[in-house]
Amino acid sequence: MLRYRDASVTDADAHALLADYFAARAVGFPAEQGEYRPTWPAAEQFTPPAGVFLVVVDESGTAVGCGGVRRIQRRPETFEVRFEVKHLWLAPAARGGGEGRRLLDELERRAIEYGAQELVLDTNASLEAAGGLYRSAGYVDIDPYNANPNATNWYGKRVG
Repeated sequence: MLRYRDASVTDADAHALLADYFAARAVGFPAEQGEYRPTWPAAEQFTPPAGVFLVVVDESGTAVGCGGVRRIQRRPETFEVRFEVKHLWLAPAARGGGEGRRLLDELERRAIEYGAQELVLDTNASLEAAGGLYRSAGYVDIDPYNANPNATNWYGKRVG
């Protein structure tokens, strides 16, 4: 079973994992959508209580994944407190055992502790396993809440 370590996005392990994540996305990004455009996260957005960033560590102490949640603008029509799930990624060797779901559950738990009433995220349709994970965790299609050029799908989930 994997463990989680709170980390700044500028932490050496976090930075290396994000670089691996962005490189993997660039390779698998659909050509018809143009070039993948990575956005490095700002540390202050992932610092409690505004958010949190987790490094996933295996039994040997090796960093094998990451993910974060951050508070974003309230939903204008309801004024609900929204947090966004960002950069949820596991190295290929750490996938397939339910650890992605466990990481998502932990990020949701942390966001709720910080007052989240709704969780949102964006993804790309080419990430079929990710879309399946989000749908199986109760996320539903929502209208785009941002202008992320890499995204084709937006999901939301009420938690409060």
